[in-house]
Amino acid sequence: MKKLATMIAALAIGGSVHAAPVPAAKQELVNRVLQLWHPESIGESMLQAPVGDAVQQARAVLQGRVSPEKRDAALKEIVADARQFMDENKPLAQASAHKLVGTTVAPMLAERFTEEELRQIITILESPVKKKFEGMVPELQKKLGEGVAADTRAVMDPKLQELQQRIGMRLRSAVSP
Repeated sequence: MKKLATMIAALAIGGSVHAAPVPAAKQELVNRVLQLWHPESIGESMLQAPVGDAVQQARAVLQGRVSPEKRDAALKEIVADARQFMDENKPLAQASAHKLVGTTVAPMLAERFTEEELRQIITILESPVKKKFEGMVPELQKKLGEGVAADTRAVMDPKLQELQQRIGMRLRSAVSP
């Protein structure tokens, strides 16, 4: 019975029905790699990029166009808006990444790494396997990121647009005489 439950959990976490079944021991190693790697931070990173870009653009627009007092006040408000946006939306992005990691990243790890290689990743040894894993990280991030973007787009895009509009309004009011 325990073996059946483990197999069901491995299938649920491991990916699509069309993928070759992953042995339970290997799936446990994949799960451990994912636990140590914290791929849910990819969702947060994806969110930070456009927010950080918006703040940087605001800083560039304000630089030299307004008095230092107005610039600092506007940037303080913009940074506060960006922080609030991150605080409100980071859990959604992280939850999406956590939800999708089992169907995007886990099957890739199970397919491309042996049980021994997964053990080596877990122990974080200096080895060619570590380089292989690090070389694959951008592809893993891209795959999970695409899933997070598709999963959160309907909710996140309107919020990002609203943030950009608030930043635009603050910039216009700071630049206006």
